[in-house]
Amino acid sequence: MSVTLTIADAGEAAQALAVCIRDAFEDYHRRFAAITARARQRFEQRQWTQAQQDAVARIGLYDQCIANCLQTLRGLAGNTLAERTLWLQVRRAYATLIDAAVDAELYKTFYNTLTRRLFATRGVDAQVEFLALDVEPSDAITHPVARHVYAVSATRPVEALMRVLGDYRFAVPYAHQLRCAAAIAVRLQDDLAHWGEHPVRSIELLETVFYRERRAYLVGRVLGEHRFSPCIIALVNGEQGLRAEAVLTRRRDVAHLFGVSRSYFQADLPTVGDAVVFLRSLLPGKPVDEIYTVLGRAKQGKTERYRTFIRHFDEHPGQQLVAAEGTPGMVMAVFTLPSYPLVFKLIRDRFAWPKILSREQVEDTYALVFNLDRVGRLLDAQPYRHLRFPRARFAPALLQELRDQCTYSVREVGDQVEIDLCYVQRRLRPLNLYLREQSASGRRAAVLDYAQAITDMARNNIFPGDMLLKNFGVSRHGRVVFYDYDELCRVTDCVFRHWPQPRSEEEMLADEPWFHIEPHDVFPERFAAFMGLPVEELAAVREHFGHLFDPAWWQGLQAAFLAGEHPDTPPYAGEHLLA
Repeated sequence: MSVTLTIADAGEAAQALAVCIRDAFEDYHRRFAAITARARQRFEQRQWTQAQQDAVARIGLYDQCIANCLQTLRGLAGNTLAERTLWLQVRRAYATLIDAAVDAELYKTFYNTLTRRLFATRGVDAQVEFLALDVEPSDAITHPVARHVYAVSATRPVEALMRVLGDYRFAVPYAHQLRCAAAIAVRLQDDLAHWGEHPVRSIELLETVFYRERRAYLVGRVLGEHRFSPCIIALVNGEQGLRAEAVLTRRRDVAHLFGVSRSYFQADLPTVGDAVVFLRSLLPGKPVDEIYTVLGRAKQGKTERYRTFIRHFDEHPGQQLVAAEGTPGMVMAVFTLPSYPLVFKLIRDRFAWPKILSREQVEDTYALVFNLDRVGRLLDAQPYRHLRFPRARFAPALLQELRDQCTYSVREVGDQVEIDLCYVQRRLRPLNLYLREQSASGRRAAVLDYAQAITDMARNNIFPGDMLLKNFGVSRHGRVVFYDYDELCRVTDCVFRHWPQPRSEEEMLADEPWFHIEPHDVFPERFAAFMGLPVEELAAVREHFGHLFDPAWWQGLQAAFLAGEHPDTPPYAGEHLLA
């Protein structure tokens, strides 16, 4: 049914549309929760493939619900739906409806996404949208997140850990619950011994269990007399039943677990903002946008990322956007604000040889990464459309580069530069630059982690394609992460071959391959030439990661994937595993 608006009933129509949008968000929230709630069953029944399918389905749910809501609104308002005067009233009515909600910012982001698609908004429409700079959500949230609290006796700590494990019930029994509780107690005592003789006074854990990949996590903190630390207990479900696998108490390790190079958690939180506030107390150095994102609220994470960047951008008016450090890419132009740890990546109009990709293929590859299990080695890349920056804030050399090489992505509107599509990532130190700055031991550690990153990705059916050092970055904790995705593909999409042996002197001396190469052919024995590693570092990689240069290893992975097998890659180092 279509609504015919008049001055008299415009307010009533605006209220009806506002209610429709609120209900659409709440329907999205319910459907999001239903998918998330299945994570427990997937964990209990070891349904790892179905768990990955759920993760992909949940990512796509937001856009589906936005499209459904737009269709419903068109049915309500007909050809009056795009009248801006109506939406000035809709915005006011909607703000009143959601005013008391703990997660009001999530409602606002849903509304903004909907209006931007309805009006094809470029830049910011301050009259129709909720402005990103209004209020930072965590400043206003005082609602305490639901949690369990356990007092820990100095003489009988295992009893408290038995209660902990008993309160989180699964359809699968523990293989040995007492042994798990004792191992956790010993690890907490060892990790926190510098607090004193009896360091642990109490433990607080969120009621909600966090799931990702093949693990369930009890998330909270351990408190001493004068201080506290994070406390993450990782559970695995093996053939013998449940087992506590690891305990994390250091902030850097927990930050990595909640990092931007990992897939999103499945955590069935009744409300999100209060959980974000709690997690920020564990990880005060982690941006709020990254916490929202890793909880699966990617759209809210984008809003928060934009909010904090623009605030910083406005507070540093004398600083210009410049080309990012590192070797310029053949596919992407990359710029940054030097004082803020983000980079903006735009697809170039034309790609230098030997790149033979299309723009659409690049976009498809970045979309693929968004849905992958990133296994701690692929940096999250969020797409933004129709961003606007003042032209005066671009360094002249950067602006000229964008004018010359990114005309499909960039246009100038008055004194503004509008970017049709860019990908925003956390800024890391390019590995090739990092190696120049390190001692011999630092270089060795970095290149071995680089090889480990390629191995981790391969074991999860991801082939980086271009292994050049410039396509990898180093995090502030020294972890090597891949961030350039234009040639990324599945291991199962490649044809791994031995490099043929020449049959004559002419073939041996030929400048070009003397045999036919198909587009998907890969020759691991030739990887060394594409890594660009110094001699000593390459020797270390060959010694410890010789499998990377062996076609048989890659072929074995392909066979395992095609047989439905997927190796497990723990998200923490062996030092955290319980005895």
